[in-house]
Amino acid sequence: MGKPTGFLEFERQAESYEPKEQRLKHFHEFVRHLKDDEAKTQGARCMDCGIPFCNNACPVNNIIPDWNDLVYKGKWRDAIEVLHSTNNFPEMTSRICPAPCETACTLGINADPVGIKSIERAIIDKAGENGWVLPQPAAQKTGKTVAVVGSGPAGLAAAQQLARAGHEVTVFEKNDRIGGLLRYGIPDFKLDKRLIDWRMAQLQAEGVKFQTRTLVGKDVPAGVVNDARKVVAPAKLMKDFDAVVLAGGSETPRDLPVPGRELGGVHFALEFLIAQNKQNAGGRKNAIDVAGKHVVVIGGGDTGSDCVGTSNRQGAASVTQFELLPRPPEQENKPLVWPYWPTKMRTSSSHEEGCSRDWSVATTAFAGADGRVKSLKAIRLDWKDGKMAEVPGTEFDVPADYVFLAMGFTNPVATMLDAFGVAKDNRGNARATTDGRGCYATSVAKVFAAGDVRRGQSLVVWAIREGRQCARAVDEFLMGTTTLPR
Repeated sequence: MGKPTGFLEFERQAESYEPKEQRLKHFHEFVRHLKDDEAKTQGARCMDCGIPFCNNACPVNNIIPDWNDLVYKGKWRDAIEVLHSTNNFPEMTSRICPAPCETACTLGINADPVGIKSIERAIIDKAGENGWVLPQPAAQKTGKTVAVVGSGPAGLAAAQQLARAGHEVTVFEKNDRIGGLLRYGIPDFKLDKRLIDWRMAQLQAEGVKFQTRTLVGKDVPAGVVNDARKVVAPAKLMKDFDAVVLAGGSETPRDLPVPGRELGGVHFALEFLIAQNKQNAGGRKNAIDVAGKHVVVIGGGDTGSDCVGTSNRQGAASVTQFELLPRPPEQENKPLVWPYWPTKMRTSSSHEEGCSRDWSVATTAFAGADGRVKSLKAIRLDWKDGKMAEVPGTEFDVPADYVFLAMGFTNPVATMLDAFGVAKDNRGNARATTDGRGCYATSVAKVFAAGDVRRGQSLVVWAIREGRQCARAVDEFLMGTTTLPR
């Protein structure tokens, strides 16, 4: 794999960032991919480790040692073929996936792991620049039709695989543009939306049809953005299509029912992030303007980090982020946790741009005046044996002109699942197995489910995996057999 002694000779080299003073002035991507020689050097660090734990840790099972070796040898076009064999959208995963593959890298046991994610991005960016990413329309049509509800990574991966199998695929999306959370939710500075348009053009050339502003089912709950101008009943999809794939994601945001929740200025995170995405795309100005204001973000995950970065770009006076859980350790105990994903302190580029972070904090109320929030009341927590308890006498207030609730998502839109009559698990997700013949099939005949709508809130790479595997199950259901990869 690569150079036999490369891991002894070369250090990990990370992708470079535009200085924060400059990147805070815009919403464009600011991470620069590795140059060819830098990617080659990183590829040389891949060890002949015998068991590629990176491959097993990657949800789509990317064949990482192979394309590391190909990049080292300068065989870039072969590298993109290997990369695309398992991953429909490496331009997405190489930008926003947290890279569990790197956590599992054997070199990472006692040194810095191979820069797998940066090599992946170098491959797909080079392929795009050289015109190597071309449509792959099916040689023969099957005459079968499939409806895909939801255009996030699971829906798009399923649609592309099914179209390549020869089926007529139509994707339904309730918002005005295709992409799901990739389009509306993830900030532009992390994922350039032109990449989605680029991939959409490929899917369309492969025969995939898109219907936007179309809601399948019934009304959506508060906190879920809906641009639909047309409603399609599930019964119509069941009648018009030979199979239906539900890939609508886990969209219902977790709320915080404390006194003062109704005050103006307290928003779900996506109300802020999606509006900013739309403004950046040429739409109307984001109604939530935090310039010169004190912002509090509740929730320490990626969505919270995205609120931090967006607030800083708007010019917030201060940004504070609270997390309910204890502060994680700066460094994981590798002998204990490797090759699994560790709990450790993670600081994003958005945090580095300016943010005060605090842990073991519970919000008890919002206080305000004239109908708007002015401060947040909180108390410190003590964690013992996985249970939390409020610490008496540790109450405190922080100024808050805006509060963003970024505490994750609880379940898919229940009205959609109920409209199809699909059985749900105890978390409110569509119930479907992932193993054996008939996997990804719901309790309703010819209706399948993949991605967050089935597994709950998760990573983009898991969504792509489930979309691909679900497509294989649908193809097998329609044709009796399948040649699609699992």
